[in-house]
Order: sequence, then C-alpha cells, then structure tokens
Amino acid sequence: MWLIDSSIGRKVVMSVTGAALVFFLTFHMAMNCAALFSADAYNAVCEFLGANWYALVGTVGLAALVLIHFIYAFWLTFQNRKARGAQRYAVTEKPSTVEWASQNMLVLGIIVIVGLGLHLLNFWSKMQLQEILGSQAIVDGKAVSPTDGAALIQYTFSQWYYVVLYCIWLFALWFHLTHGIWSAIQTLGWSGKVWHRRWQVIGNIYATLLVLGFASVMFLYFGKSLMA
Repeated sequence: MWLIDSSIGRKVVMSVTGAALVFFLTFHMAMNCAALFSADAYNAVCEFLGANWYALVGTVGLAALVLIHFIYAFWLTFQNRKARGAQRYAVTEKPSTVEWASQNMLVLGIIVIVGLGLHLLNFWSKMQLQEILGSQAIVDGKAVSPTDGAALIQYTFSQWYYVVLYCIWLFALWFHLTHGIWSAIQTLGWSGKVWHRRWQVIGNIYATLLVLGFASVMFLYFGKSLMA
C-alpha cells in the first residue's frame, strides 16, 4: 500500500492527519474564546459537548489522528536519517535556506505531545472523563461539576507554573504549525513557485492567530487571579 510503503505516501498521511488536527485546534480555540466574554457561555459549550455520543466519537477520532500523526512522524524521521546515513555528519553549518523549525519538527512534536498530556490531565480527566464515570472533579479540594470548564480554567491558570508550562507548549506549537501548515500544503500539491512563499506567510499568520487565541484565555484568567 503506497500510503505505507512509499515516502510520498507517508508524507501524505502526515499532511492529512496534520490538517485535520489543525482544524480541531481551530475549533478548540474558538470554543475557548467564549470564556473571554462569558463564563456561562463557555460552560454551555462544555455542557453541549461533554460526554454526549458525538463528543465521544470525536474524542476517539482525535486520539486516532494524534496517534497516527505521531507514529508517522517518528517513521519519517527514522527513514530520513537512515537514507542520509553518515552524510548527516558531513557538515556542521546549517543551510541558511532551511528553517530551524523544519530541522526540529520531531523535537517540537514531542514537546507538543507532552503538553497535550498535561492538558488532558488538567481538563479532559476532570471534565469528559468524570462525566463518563458519573462523578465530579476535585479542584483545590472542592467538588466541581465536570461541565464547569470556567472554574477549571480559573483554577489552572491561577497557578503561575501552569502558565509557564503552557507558554512553553504554545511556543513549541507555534513553531510546529508554522512549518507544518505550509509543508502539508506543499505535499498535497497546492503550492507552486509563486504560492510557496505565500503559503508560508499564510501558515505563519494562521499559527499566530491560533496560539494568540489560546494564550489570550490563559493570560486573562491569570490576570484575574492576580487581581483577586
């Protein structure tokens, strides 16, 4: 099967799964931005999703996308290193035309995965998982409804160390996306000589807006905790 056996096929899988994950991040960021205007509005979104069947199907699908994307990332990196062999040690100076992000996509991806684990621990395990179990989340020693996402955001981002860790995560995510978006477009054949640079700029802008959307919620609630 060419999606597995060929290098182009593996890159296509990476591109398609990556694009799907970008769409999810866009949805997630837009959902989070509701918390900028109203805690009740954000909680209404959380309740609408929760542990309903469509949300559970989406969660399983998302987990599959992340797993496939991660496995193929390791696979492609291993194959590329194997193909270059000892030649990868032949030069010590990095070509000026090669972006730093493109040379460190796997490392950035690992940081993103670790950050995802932290995010699941702070939110998914206290929201959807608790709703599945028919229980409540324990936050700062108090029982909190699993649909009270605003309370979880408030508590999590009132802790300075979580703010620092999330900043590192978002920093790595930005670099990963700035290279990944235009690279996926190029792999799928939607880029030419004229549009190559344009897609890079579009990818940078899109990644920046995504990260700023997530960061704005974090810093708003961190600021609220400082003024409390």
